[in-house]
Amino acid sequence: MSSFMGNSLWHLIAQSDAVCKGILLLLLILSIISWALFFYKLIMLNTKKRELKQAHEQLNAVQNFDDLLSAGYRLNNTIGGHFINRSLMFLKSLLETAKVNGRAALNHEERELVRDNSYQVIDELVAQEESYMPFFSATAAASPLIGLFGTVWGLVYAFVRISEKQSADIATVAPGIAEALITTMASLVIAIPALVMFVYLNTKIKSLDQQLVSLLDKFMLLTNRLMHQ
Repeated sequence: MSSFMGNSLWHLIAQSDAVCKGILLLLLILSIISWALFFYKLIMLNTKKRELKQAHEQLNAVQNFDDLLSAGYRLNNTIGGHFINRSLMFLKSLLETAKVNGRAALNHEERELVRDNSYQVIDELVAQEESYMPFFSATAAASPLIGLFGTVWGLVYAFVRISEKQSADIATVAPGIAEALITTMASLVIAIPALVMFVYLNTKIKSLDQQLVSLLDKFMLLTNRLMHQ
């Protein structure tokens, strides 16, 4: 039965017109890109999750500013190292300004500036992770519309053939209707996984954002403690 259905499906695709074939090819390309991007993003997000866990462990072992600088160096080229090094650069500039003014530590306003700067770094990192997300939402939204266009086009083409044969029996109508509905079926096969990919990756990105915020809190507590030693 499945072999018969498969052969019938390929037969319908083969005898469909150029527009329907072009729409099916476009949907196939969208599907391939979606799955490729999904696995790429999944691998990258899991890698960065491990890197952030490593950054948390490195900060737990810090005893002084030299240890903090060494942790940033060891974590270089990771998402956690990028966050720590960017935050340290800004903190260093504020400490140098405070030293010029005769202070060994930052005041409340300066600590808030460090926190705001770190939040800006987090926003930039999260924005990088969200760079491909619009493709998944666009694919999920546009694929059914593309398929609907193919269906409408196929129905028009089917009715033209009916008028040419001047017959409306089931043997004449059914193949044309089936051809028209192929694009709708194909579009749903692509749109539904794309929507699931978007939701799943969006959840992973939110989890990464929470890890970065947790790293920020740990960094602020650590630096405040080190400045008052």
